[in-house]
Amino acid sequence: MSTVSMEPLLYRSVRESVRYAPISRTFKPSSWSCSTNHKLVFHARSFCNFRSSNVHALRASTTTDTDIFETLESTDVFFKETFPLKRKETVEGKIFIRLDQGQNNGNWQLTVGCNLPGKWILHWGISRAEDGGSEWDQPPDEMRPGGSIPIKDYAIETPLKKSLSSEGDALHEVKINLIPKSAIAAINFVLKDEETGAWYQHRGRDFKVPVADYLLDDGNLVAAKRSFRVWPGALGPLSNLLIKAEVSRANGSESSNESREAEQKSRSLEGFYEEQPIAKQVAFDNSVTVSVRKCPETAKNLLYVETDLPGDVFIHWGVCRDDAKTWEIPDAPHPPETVSFRDKALQTRLQPKEKGDGCSGLFTIEEGLQGFLFVLKLDKGTWLKCMENDFYIPLSRSSSLLAKSRQDLPESAQIPEKNAKAKDPESAQIPEKNAKAKDPESAQIPEKNAKANEEASLSAFTNGIINDIRSLVTDISSEKTRKNKSKEAQESILQEIEKLAAEAYRIFRSSIPTFTEEAVVEFEKKPKSPVKISSGTGTGFEILCQGFNWESHKSGKWYLELKKRASELASIGFTVIWLPPPTESISPEGYMPRDLYNLNSRYGNVDELKEIVKIFHEVGIKTLGDTVLNHRCAHYQNHNGIWNIYGGLLNWDDRAVVADDPHFQGRGNKSSGDNFHAAPNIDHSQDFVRKDLREWLRWLRKEIGYDGWRLDFVRGFWGGYVKDYLEASEPFFAVGEYWDSLNYTYGEMDHNQDGHRQRIIDWINATNGTAGAFDVTTKGILHSALERCEYWRLSDHKGKPPGVVGWWPSRAVTFIENHDTGSTQGHWRFPGGKEMQGYAYILTHPGTPTVFYDHIFSHYRSEIAALISLRNRNEIHCRSTVQITKAERDVYAAIVDEKVAVKIGPGHYEPPSGSQRWSLAVEGKDYKVWETSQ
Repeated sequence: MSTVSMEPLLYRSVRESVRYAPISRTFKPSSWSCSTNHKLVFHARSFCNFRSSNVHALRASTTTDTDIFETLESTDVFFKETFPLKRKETVEGKIFIRLDQGQNNGNWQLTVGCNLPGKWILHWGISRAEDGGSEWDQPPDEMRPGGSIPIKDYAIETPLKKSLSSEGDALHEVKINLIPKSAIAAINFVLKDEETGAWYQHRGRDFKVPVADYLLDDGNLVAAKRSFRVWPGALGPLSNLLIKAEVSRANGSESSNESREAEQKSRSLEGFYEEQPIAKQVAFDNSVTVSVRKCPETAKNLLYVETDLPGDVFIHWGVCRDDAKTWEIPDAPHPPETVSFRDKALQTRLQPKEKGDGCSGLFTIEEGLQGFLFVLKLDKGTWLKCMENDFYIPLSRSSSLLAKSRQDLPESAQIPEKNAKAKDPESAQIPEKNAKAKDPESAQIPEKNAKANEEASLSAFTNGIINDIRSLVTDISSEKTRKNKSKEAQESILQEIEKLAAEAYRIFRSSIPTFTEEAVVEFEKKPKSPVKISSGTGTGFEILCQGFNWESHKSGKWYLELKKRASELASIGFTVIWLPPPTESISPEGYMPRDLYNLNSRYGNVDELKEIVKIFHEVGIKTLGDTVLNHRCAHYQNHNGIWNIYGGLLNWDDRAVVADDPHFQGRGNKSSGDNFHAAPNIDHSQDFVRKDLREWLRWLRKEIGYDGWRLDFVRGFWGGYVKDYLEASEPFFAVGEYWDSLNYTYGEMDHNQDGHRQRIIDWINATNGTAGAFDVTTKGILHSALERCEYWRLSDHKGKPPGVVGWWPSRAVTFIENHDTGSTQGHWRFPGGKEMQGYAYILTHPGTPTVFYDHIFSHYRSEIAALISLRNRNEIHCRSTVQITKAERDVYAAIVDEKVAVKIGPGHYEPPSGSQRWSLAVEGKDYKVWETSQ
């Protein structure tokens, strides 16, 4: 998934009054888990639909400002523009939980609320007494407040309603009536801000409000120290039931029951009120207005700046003489409180208005200059720009008219890719709809210079292999086979497919000819259609680099940073680089896309993207585009205020949104996978959606030069649709992110993870094997094996690698960390200090290994480079064979392709002596790798 910033974000007018206090520290709410038997790992991403702000007219407040403003409103004003400003502040508030008697004194009522702005949702359920208060379940219908929506079979979601406190503060709260005669042990909940997609917990876990006194305090109980006594009135039977159930579980004796019942007669329930701190990022909408006129007396330019930003505001400014927009310091006079900034610009403190919010400044600029450049700086060191660029104000009437004419053009005229309806594909700069993207670098093989009979024989043999593979894939994918054949039989079919694919690839490698000069001349005279490989799985020898982390967007120039690293990455031995999401996105990381044809992102602009792809090709590295096909953020709201109407070139309506996600009121069909909930899930069953996405992927291949895809959150839609998209775009390599939860029992990871890897295999199979998948199973097992010193986990019950790499290695893309699991998100961080053991495993084993950017450019670099060199030197590939020779408590060892031996763990191991002579090639903390002597 995926993934999105964990820090919540809410756009709100600065003029609204809410009682909260800004703070400087960062607050990061955690992802959530609703079951003690499974460890669920979710991608947290910012919610995508924000209302665009309206720019309010500004009025001057002081006498001087009023005079200036009125003067600037005269016909001498040749430029006036109001620019929107967006700034973020961390604000803090509270979540409050209150238990008190309802209107009917016999009943009790639980209130949960929050005093921060947002669209708050209570995600909650109950724990029953017979489960010991450990499992979530849905509450009975009579407990559910109005507007509640069931979430699968274990929880419901209830929106919080706005209200006012006794002090007049704005609150959001929901009230839940406790139902008597129900064996409820506790009420569990987490609070969700639907506008940001963030979840708020209690000490990193679910809130748990106990209604039974035998619950153990496991660290997340609310008001755990209050006294639990007999529930008065109508809740009396509930208290009796719970206490009796607890006592009977303890010893089952009648005397104990009597004693307990006697004891509870002297007790009574007490209400409580508890608060928990909460903080979030809030984005405020402000503006800055700039007016320019000619002074009739001096012929100089008078430039007036005013803004409604609060606090001290500094304008960092200069002038330029031509279109190059090179900053210069203008001649005096300068406004009061102006200082020179590194001899390249001036910095002036804007003067507060005497009435109203904000500040302003007046600047006198000499003649002969073309433009006024500036950025704003707040007193906390925050810089505000104009769409990531410096503000530019023209200083002559002609340049002002030119700037105005450009601004007045409709959006479609400024950006051809975003035309609402492209009647002429050429004018919209979109390739022909049925064009096939070619990949001459990676996919074309010269004709073999061989005899006709040998060619015919080889062709017949390879065609036979292809037909056998197709037959086996069809066999294992049929519903009848899944029901009738055991897992062992299906595994045998997969192994047979691997053998056939390895043989076909061996033939391909050995059939590449060496041309004589005569053959080349003859080939040029009679060109023939080349053989093309587009299986999506590459050559089998790929080593993948993830070329970014969660923070890479912040510089705004990440493509330029990668440009400097291209040759270095090639020298280490990488053959493929995974680039960040290229599309304009609501979230800065790129995983909440909106206009798919707008490739100006926080990582750089479209020209810089094309340039970096070209440079990587020049150094021999292929590029993967990170594509988000599962969901797409909308441009507009429907008549109910729901964001599900799209703009840009792909101006879909709500038929493109699945119908079974209650958040977005789609009119499509039901989802073919899991809904993401933070953005509208796209309905891929719609013909127009699939047609548009096929064209978009082909356009990316041709226009940008991508060689393949990393597919985000593929759990959200059927793998058969992926097959359709890959067959249309013909990638050299493709990998899907099928991130699923591993299998646990009572909080302990199961040794047998066949169910987990089977789900990933099923998705790969649904794509007809046209894509691989990240081997999440292997990562999870490595976590437990290394962290708990349980290296026996690295061998399954048949003595094979226990992840996807043990069943379908050519489709397994192995990894230990990525932008979601590591980096600053840290959703599922690899055991600290043991990263090199993980790399020693994946870089010596079959599958396609992936190395995380942060690890390459760290103190691990030399060890990673040595392992990559060893892999290439010994020609280990995605279908290499593994013989596990040791899998014990403190050591794991294996021999790969009879050429490389690897050991990880603190225990002892030496490769077997015999006909092979082993030499130690690479070693580090708790790992060693040997290779056979040449």
